[in-house]
Amino acid sequence: MKVQNIKVACSSCTLRELCMPAGLEPDELKRIDELVSTRRTVRRRETLFRNGERFTSLYAIRSGFFKTRVASEDGRDQVTGFQMAGEIIGLDGIVNDQHTCDAVAIEDAEVCVMPFQRLEALSREVTALQRHVHQIMSREIVREHGVMLLLGSMRAEERLAAFLLNLVQRLHARGFSRSEFILRMTREEIGSYLGLTLETVSRTLSKFMSDGIVEIDQRKVRIVDPDGLRRIVNPPGG
Repeated sequence: MKVQNIKVACSSCTLRELCMPAGLEPDELKRIDELVSTRRTVRRRETLFRNGERFTSLYAIRSGFFKTRVASEDGRDQVTGFQMAGEIIGLDGIVNDQHTCDAVAIEDAEVCVMPFQRLEALSREVTALQRHVHQIMSREIVREHGVMLLLGSMRAEERLAAFLLNLVQRLHARGFSRSEFILRMTREEIGSYLGLTLETVSRTLSKFMSDGIVEIDQRKVRIVDPDGLRRIVNPPGG
């Protein structure tokens, strides 16, 4: 992992509106600029942090994709989430001052390092930043509840349709296409996250293709019928 002591300016970052609060005064923005002192380059398959490591910082993803994972009771890796540019990673460490999962780059990535003690101190002085940190934490709680609902009550088709819709929605918020994207994660990783076998993921995607809902060419996905996906997740009259 390569650490760069580059002066990173949040004020000029294209992802600012995704991971920083809006409506800051110039002097507040300058203080937040001073918060981020380093960037790290994390190569594909390298780990940003590991389960049990001491928690010191949150990380804003500038580019690339990550997955978070924990070891299940039978020793296999369980994927607990996928994170992309503009999202904050490392919140799991706040509770007990140590990380409770591994964060692994699934493609070459770059993160901005935000030392948590400095972030906390600045949050007490810049109320918009404090509110923003609380919103990020709240969003993570909502996401966890969503995953629990997904795994607890949805059929395989519903899980995969909800996953694709969520992924394309998050990518679109970052300026990407509303219907086409590259699947950064493997089908096996998707299955681990959704509680499905690799075979079930492949079979369900094939069904979506034969039904004319999606087109897939290796890792390139095009959602042909987004309403069709939504009807799978929320059936009419269901």
